[in-house]
Amino acid sequence: MRNKLLAMALLPLLVAFPLLVLALAVWGNQAYDRLLITKVRSDLAVAQGYFDQVLTEIGSGTQGVADSRALADGLRPGTPETREQLSAHLAAERERLGLDFLVLYGPQGLPIARGAPPGLSLEDQRAGMQAQPRALTESTQTRRERAKASLLVLERPALHALAPHLVSRLDIALVPTRNATPTRRSAEERAMVAQATLPVTDAHGRLLGLLSGGLLLNQNLDFIDHINRIVYPAGSLPFNSQGTATLFLDDVRITTNVRLFQDRRAIGTRVSQAVRDTVLGDGRTWLDLAFVVNDWYVSAYQPIADARGARIGMLYVGFTEAPFRLVRYAMLALIGLIFGGVMAASAWFSLRWARSIFQPVQQMNLTMQRVEQGQGDARVGPLPARDELGALAGHLDQLLDTIDEKTRALRQWADELDHKVAERTRELQASNESLRVAQEQLVKSEKLAAIGQLTASIAHEINNPIAVMQGNLDLIRDTLGRATEPVTGELRLLDQQVERMRIIVTQLLQYARPTEYAGYVEALSLERTVDDCLVLVGHLLSQTAIGVARERGATHAVGINRQELQQVIINLLINAIQAMPEGGSLHLVTRDVDGGAELQVIDSGPGLSEATREHLFRPFFTTRNDGNGLGLWISQGLVERYGGRIDAANRSDGQRGAVFTVRLFTEPRAPEAGSTNDGRPGPR
Repeated sequence: MRNKLLAMALLPLLVAFPLLVLALAVWGNQAYDRLLITKVRSDLAVAQGYFDQVLTEIGSGTQGVADSRALADGLRPGTPETREQLSAHLAAERERLGLDFLVLYGPQGLPIARGAPPGLSLEDQRAGMQAQPRALTESTQTRRERAKASLLVLERPALHALAPHLVSRLDIALVPTRNATPTRRSAEERAMVAQATLPVTDAHGRLLGLLSGGLLLNQNLDFIDHINRIVYPAGSLPFNSQGTATLFLDDVRITTNVRLFQDRRAIGTRVSQAVRDTVLGDGRTWLDLAFVVNDWYVSAYQPIADARGARIGMLYVGFTEAPFRLVRYAMLALIGLIFGGVMAASAWFSLRWARSIFQPVQQMNLTMQRVEQGQGDARVGPLPARDELGALAGHLDQLLDTIDEKTRALRQWADELDHKVAERTRELQASNESLRVAQEQLVKSEKLAAIGQLTASIAHEINNPIAVMQGNLDLIRDTLGRATEPVTGELRLLDQQVERMRIIVTQLLQYARPTEYAGYVEALSLERTVDDCLVLVGHLLSQTAIGVARERGATHAVGINRQELQQVIINLLINAIQAMPEGGSLHLVTRDVDGGAELQVIDSGPGLSEATREHLFRPFFTTRNDGNGLGLWISQGLVERYGGRIDAANRSDGQRGAVFTVRLFTEPRAPEAGSTNDGRPGPR
């Protein structure tokens, strides 16, 4: 009762507060995730803005050089300025603008001068002065009036023609990456170039040439590190989270500050298939958690397109999620501690308030428990409180007094009633037992009568053909004499089969009409009878590899006909021998039991299955192709005729094999009420 009252007092705290904490935790977790996604979305916007700014600076820088008076004067017909002077001018401008290449083409698209970096050999310069790449012509036609660089994907020959000194940055070996799309490629040899190609004109607007400038983004570490510093300056991420940025060509990281291990960058690793399908396949921005190389990141992936609008890669920014996850768990733990403290304080005040109620109720509850335990004189007694609870306690004591008086009277009446019920129960049990025995004897008698009629009819119908067959066989021998010698074996086989049919009919009649076949009852020694039976089956044992072991312990004589007992034992021995065709052990155990003796025939054969045990003692049931299924059925009937029984079971010592137990008594007695001969042995 006290526990229930405490539960009632604390129920609002135990239910409402945990639900409130759970709701707050779920809402806080979702809100925290939304904040992280909002943060990485804004980071992606900053990175995209800087990326666009770089493209604009490349375009504007190239536009400034293309519009310069010095370049136009150098291309004006009749100007003595040499190619080397133009190349030197372009090299200075390239260095000033921070570009990777700056190439000047003539009106026909043939290269005129190249702003080569210091140290570039003449052979490398001349290698790129052969012809204009096809991509250059296409980009010029589509962006002639624009001063913003566009992205191009160039094959190795195209980059070699444009800027041979950059070819060494193309060979990016692909690193096997978990969850990436399967591929047969081993390296990424294409180039992602930010390029602006603009016309060079004179004062009258006549085309003097084309100027192409730009950056190679493959392995451009300064470019990606600058993006990372802009998006994630030092100290911008709390809890030591690491910000990263990456540029992808298709799904391959061509420049990144994500580390593969220690100081090695993850260039050549690939993005997961889920991100690739979303960003490159569907053209959507990925804003979610993603496993980047070797850790979980709050990630943002945005597709980037070339001048034709085809998706050629991705721009990525993100930061490690683990520090934020730890902070999230810490916040949830802090909320739990705060609410736990509030719950503890509230529970203390609730218990103080409820104590004035549950103490009287607890005393009444203890009184009821003592009464239930048999202390009939237990009472609540006077209480200090004079309110409704005090009055309730007084009424409870009066009620207990009344119940005590009524209980004594009821107990007296119950004792008398129990005595009468016990007498009637004993009478009913005796009547039911007599009725059950009579019913079982009646059913068995009806079965025996039906079987007797059937077997008598079968014996009459079969014995006549048997006699005719046997007579004709004898007549053939007498008439033909020695002429029967060629078929002596066949005639002997016919004699054997006729004799087998006669034996089967005799066994049927023996069970159906036991009084006509019953022999004289003798007081037999079970040990001596077993010895005699072993002699009779000795020829069968000599043909097998079966060892016989005896365990003698029966001293009581049993009352039964000798021939019938021998028939039962021999039948069990033959069954055991046939169950061990490959040899084994035959163990015969005799012992005294209350009022008689018993024999156990134990073999090491395969044992008895459930289906075999269920039908074992039914007529015509056999597991052998040459058996008739009457041996155990007749044996059970013979033993039951003298009040005994046969039980069958598997061995209980953990070994394979079956155990047949024959129990007989010193004086023949009527069959037990539970014994039947319809295939089910009586109770053990």
